[in-house]
Amino acid sequence: MLDRVRRDVERNALRARNGVKLVAGVDRPGVGQTPKDVVWQRGRTQLWHYRNDLDTYGGVRYGPPLLIVFSLVSRSYILDLTPGNSFVEQLLKAGFDVYLLDWGEPDERDAENRLEDYVDDYIPAGIDRVLELSGADEVNLFGYCFGGNLTLLYAAHHPDAPLRSLTVLATPVDFRHMGPLADVFAVGGMDVDSVIGDDGNVPPSIVVQGFRALTPTAEVTRYVTLWERLWNDEYVASYQAMTGWSDDHVPFPGAAARETAEMLVRRNGMVTDRLTVGGDPVHLGDIRVPFLTVRANRDHIVPPDATAPLIDLVGSPDKHELPLDAGHMGLVVGRTAAKTTVPTIIDFVRRRSDPLDGADSAQEA
Repeated sequence: MLDRVRRDVERNALRARNGVKLVAGVDRPGVGQTPKDVVWQRGRTQLWHYRNDLDTYGGVRYGPPLLIVFSLVSRSYILDLTPGNSFVEQLLKAGFDVYLLDWGEPDERDAENRLEDYVDDYIPAGIDRVLELSGADEVNLFGYCFGGNLTLLYAAHHPDAPLRSLTVLATPVDFRHMGPLADVFAVGGMDVDSVIGDDGNVPPSIVVQGFRALTPTAEVTRYVTLWERLWNDEYVASYQAMTGWSDDHVPFPGAAARETAEMLVRRNGMVTDRLTVGGDPVHLGDIRVPFLTVRANRDHIVPPDATAPLIDLVGSPDKHELPLDAGHMGLVVGRTAAKTTVPTIIDFVRRRSDPLDGADSAQEA
């Protein structure tokens, strides 16, 4: 009994200390710290090349390079959250040459960007730069969330693209199941222009509120859980990093938002095969490269019913699906990511890559 009382007293003291730090905003964990270089830029968009130093990560042991295409409405540091809890770190340690296409923070200069600008311009230009720097003739392409939609449209519109493989994670295709965020446009008849800001884009606050509407009690639940574990320094640091990201969105370019609402939401174009890019009809069935889709069964942002049809829509003879008992962020950060998601992605890509000099011996070691 005394041990129990002593433990509770100690934990309450730690709760008080960590609570003050949370309110004051001090000791916030650093995010996105893996060393990288900006190797190409157009407007707000940047191509990052992560440094796979021999002493730190073991160097590049597999080719071709792996290019990550991120979502249009959130910040990419979720893939490089904190040291020791970083998807990018694990890819580097596995021996890959990792690049990431980050869209930056769109402003009024990006308001007229359509989906085709990303699919037919930015992504091809990013791939060309990766090929130029690496000397490779193909890339392994990886799309996260709405970035997965962009890579699907790219691969479908460019069947001769220099792709060794395509992996998408938490990527919705059946937008009937995207909850209130999609219903207001598909069923409620809401016009995207009614939420466009002065800069011609959908403001981040609208995106955040839309996601919160998917699980209205989630914020209360997370505070209850926080109080229970507020004594744990490691948990508090992880909480700050992850909740900071979940509330940290960027504007959605206005023209792309209108096109998304019409083609992907109202027409449900990916499931009904009514997709167009640059005026051309495109079909997911035309994607023939080795393909992996990773989805979460407890994802409240991209529900499982929204991701489930994808495996049957893609035409690749070599295609695979990985459903996991995880939430949206749990696919790339935390224990599930470290133990299941990332190792499975690494294995899929590695099997479709070429070992460079010394890779086989390093893998055996």
